[in-house]
Parts: sequence; C-alpha cells; structure tokens
Amino acid sequence: MKILQLGKFYPVRGGVEKVMYDIMIGLSHRQVYCDMLCASTEGFPAGEVVINDYAKVMVMHTVVKAASTMVAPSMIVELRKIAADYDIIHIHHPDPMAALALYLSGYKGKVVLHWHSDIVKQKKLMKLYKPLQDWLIKRANYIVGTTPVYVQHSPYLQDCSQKVGYIPIGIASLQYDKTLVASIRDKYKDSFLIYSLGRLVEYKGFEHLVAASSYLPDNYKVVIAGKGPLKEQLERQVEALSLQDKVLFLGFLSDEEAHAYFHACDLYVLSSTMKTEAFAIVQIEAMSCAKPVVTADIAGSGVSWVNQNDVSGLICAPQNPKDLADKVRQIAENEELYARLSQGAKQRYEQYFNLEAMIDKALEVYSRIL
Repeated sequence: MKILQLGKFYPVRGGVEKVMYDIMIGLSHRQVYCDMLCASTEGFPAGEVVINDYAKVMVMHTVVKAASTMVAPSMIVELRKIAADYDIIHIHHPDPMAALALYLSGYKGKVVLHWHSDIVKQKKLMKLYKPLQDWLIKRANYIVGTTPVYVQHSPYLQDCSQKVGYIPIGIASLQYDKTLVASIRDKYKDSFLIYSLGRLVEYKGFEHLVAASSYLPDNYKVVIAGKGPLKEQLERQVEALSLQDKVLFLGFLSDEEAHAYFHACDLYVLSSTMKTEAFAIVQIEAMSCAKPVVTADIAGSGVSWVNQNDVSGLICAPQNPKDLADKVRQIAENEELYARLSQGAKQRYEQYFNLEAMIDKALEVYSRIL
C-alpha cells in the first residue's frame, strides 16, 4: 500500500498540515509507504525532504498567497507525473490548490477526502470554488471529518452520509524541559495560571478571554501565546481595562516553550467562538498534560465534542466573558472538581486522541476502500 497526503504547505505551521505530516510519519513507522505533496510557505525552498525509507515531503514553489491559499502551479505538474504511483490519495480540505491539482491530475485511483472544516469566511472564494468542491465530494471514495459532530452538521456533506466517517486527530505526548517548566511555575508561583495559544486572529476570540480576565481575582494570571494581526488591538483592550498585571502576551513560542507552558499552567482556555475552529489541536495538547479545558459552545463545530463537558473540562456560553470567567473560577476554586477534570482530560486524550489511535483509524479507512 502506498499513500499520498495532498494539501496545504511545508514547513508545518497549522493544524491541517500537522495532521498530514503526523499521518505520514505514523504510517512510515509501521513500514507503510506514505509521502506528502504540498506547497511551500515562509520562503521554504522547493524540493524533496526525505523523512525516512518510507516517507518524503515534496515541496512545490508557492508563487503567491491569495485568499489564504498557497498558489503553486507546479503542484499540478508534479501530481500528474506521480499520481499513478499511489494506491490512495488522501487529500486535505479546505485547500483549493490541492483540489485543482487532483482534478487536473488524471488520477484514477482511490481518494480519501479529509474534511477538516467548511470554508466559512472566504465567501467570494467559496462561490468560485464550490463547483470544484462539489466534484471533490463526488470523486471521493470516502470522506472523514475530525469529529462526528462537524461532518454531521456540514451543509455540504448532507447528501453523501453513506460514505462519511471520522478520524479524531491524535498527537504524541508533549515532551518538555523540566527546568523550563519549573522556571515558569516559579514566575507564577502565587498565581492560578491560565494558558491560551493560537494566532491572534478574529475567530480565535481572544478579546473574550481578555474581557473575562476583568472578572477574575488578582491572583489569576492569563498568558496568551502567539502572533497575528490583532496583537495591537488586544493590547489596547488590556490597557483600556487596566489588566496589564493580569494578562500577558508571550508572542511566538518555540515548540519547547509552548510545551513547557502546557505542563506549567493550571488550566487551558480555548476562547474561539466561530465554526472556523473545527477541532482545536491545542485542546488535546492540554489534555495530554492532564490540564482541564474551558471552551465555548460553538454551534456545528467539533470543539465541544473534543472537550466533553464535566469530563475533561467545562463549556461556557459563546461570546460571554462573564460565563467564561465563571467556568474558570468554578474549576479553580473546587479542588475535587479540578482533580476529577484533570484526570478526565488525561483519560480522554489517551482513549481518543493519541497518535497511534489516529494511525489505526487511517489504516481502517484505507482498508475499507481498497
């Protein structure tokens, strides 16, 4: 069996390409041939990155980024050359460039469509892309979401439920530097430390977390890691609410630093309020470290399926800073509840969201259609 993961970009920066990369790595460790074809990002040079004897990444040059899509025409040329070498092409959506490449490839083999999310905000792009998306849905032999909830609610998948399933995202346990974790804990030794990580963009809802901080006692500290276009706006909000001593922006963190904060924090908050947040890998990263999670109830999203209310954390009303703060305090100020949710978070990660479980499910899907 030889598999091609198709879509997004390299180096890995976001959730979709992380899933692609991790599936490739996981399959290769089981001696299943799996490669990855994608566009370049951040000026990464085009070329081949050999991972091991069973896996390589083929990076195509990105000419321009338009409407959140890496436009890489060489992906079309390359896929036409290599498509027949693979038993299954596992394409990751949404990615118009990858869909176009598959459409023009002439590939006759099996296709798995990984439906990470609907296209929600790019309405103009969606009008242009929908005919190609319709073709892709019809072309796919099997479609998988990351949660059962998301694919059940997607308006685009209602007529093909007989070939729709799901593969929960899985990750390896986060490795961490004990010295770095200790230094973070020492810095916030008298505080209840709340951690949040993500791009500072609209759908992440960080303004609600900042607003919620004003309802928390002074010994609660909120640290937000990540960079993005809303940084200055969020900093102005913190200043306007006089929260400089309670809310801290950490900027971009290396994996080592980000992992250390997951282990050092007391609680993780995912403040996203839009369906664009379909799964949120950061939740399971926190859960793998036995940290309770507070999330908002996002209609049609899989977020609240990942963080099960009163099992791995608590779910608050969307765009409601007061309720978000109440849920945080409910966990922080009840030792018995905190211990139960901490244990529940770890158990839920181990049962559903570990890396080996994701690879097992992928292999089940591949076997189903071959």
